[in-house]
Amino acid sequence: MDQSTCVIVGGGPAGAVLALLLARAGVQVTLLEKHGDFLRDFRGDTIHPSTLQLLDELGLAGEFDRLPHRKAQRMTVWTDDAMVPIADLSRLPGRYGYIAFVPQWDFLNLVTDAAKRYPTFRLVMNAEVHDVIREGDAVRGVRYRDADGEHELRAALTVATDGRHSDVRRAAGLVPVEHGAPMDVLWFRLPRESTDPDQLFLRVSTGHMMVAINRETYWQLAYLIPKGGFDALRARGIEALRGPVAGLLPFLADRVGLLSGFGEVNVLSVALNRLRRWHRPGLLIIGDAAHAMSPVFGVGINLAVQDAVAAANLLAGPLAAGTEIPESLLARVQRRRTPPTVITQFAQRVVQDRLISRALSGDARPLRLPRDISRLPVIGALARRFIGFGVRPEHVGTPAGSHDV
Repeated sequence: MDQSTCVIVGGGPAGAVLALLLARAGVQVTLLEKHGDFLRDFRGDTIHPSTLQLLDELGLAGEFDRLPHRKAQRMTVWTDDAMVPIADLSRLPGRYGYIAFVPQWDFLNLVTDAAKRYPTFRLVMNAEVHDVIREGDAVRGVRYRDADGEHELRAALTVATDGRHSDVRRAAGLVPVEHGAPMDVLWFRLPRESTDPDQLFLRVSTGHMMVAINRETYWQLAYLIPKGGFDALRARGIEALRGPVAGLLPFLADRVGLLSGFGEVNVLSVALNRLRRWHRPGLLIIGDAAHAMSPVFGVGINLAVQDAVAAANLLAGPLAAGTEIPESLLARVQRRRTPPTVITQFAQRVVQDRLISRALSGDARPLRLPRDISRLPVIGALARRFIGFGVRPEHVGTPAGSHDV
């Protein structure tokens, strides 16, 4: 039977960052990832100023900046009547007045490569966790399978960061409270021409809504549909998607024919939920496993990373010292991260109810927005800080061990 001080299940942003911070503090940590690599397309990959600042604090800003990425300083809503600036991140304090769009696999490789510099870190790929090890009421590790068969990994602390469909959460008998979402999202790509717009924007019209992300050589497009509406759309044929895209974004009208079928479309079933309790004795649940976020504001990665930093700040010392981790300490992680989660989800629900539901229902009343929300004295400042830093930005408080490089 294998052992580790801490086992983290799920190699997404929360798991990778937590593993790096714990290994950096001298904690023996094993990160289990069920896939053989991090190459999953259409994952969220907006790295906000709060996360960029954390990378700087970890000495990884230079390495991150060398990754292929695009910087976006302004968030804009494109209605039928006008382009309305929502947030101008260039006016944020500090070095990072922008959102960086970088493929999530590049971000995860960067973080796990940094973690590999520490001898107390271990990454196990193709490790599918299917159960937890119990001793009475306490969780003492996990059971997983890989190409070599079944394995048990015992640990003083198990952390579930395995996403909104968390197997660890299910095995522990924890069920999130659903808060609902009126939409699902269809992700797909179309080529980009040099004469196209160059900024990120949200396109809103009666009955339709989509997000366009400039990837230099192509557009990553997110077309919103009513919740559960994909089968009905697919039954109408691919033209039912091509037509609205060309209507919303006329500069793409000559390219929508390249979308040959729904096999080129990825469907994201949007969820908005959170656990009432993020812990059991020996078990902590953070990130999407604790609170699935709507894609509104694109903050999911960054909230998960903030969870990881808060957890590391509270847990690294006791784990490194080999002391027992009381459940009350795990509860402190939840208490610290619940307010930003609740506030962010409330803001997402407001946008879903007031904007997205209205648009997708075909409400023909005109959407009335100020000409430039980003420059309104109070609202503009709140919008850019909320998008850029979140409600409670965390900072690295864990020590760098003697093996720091």
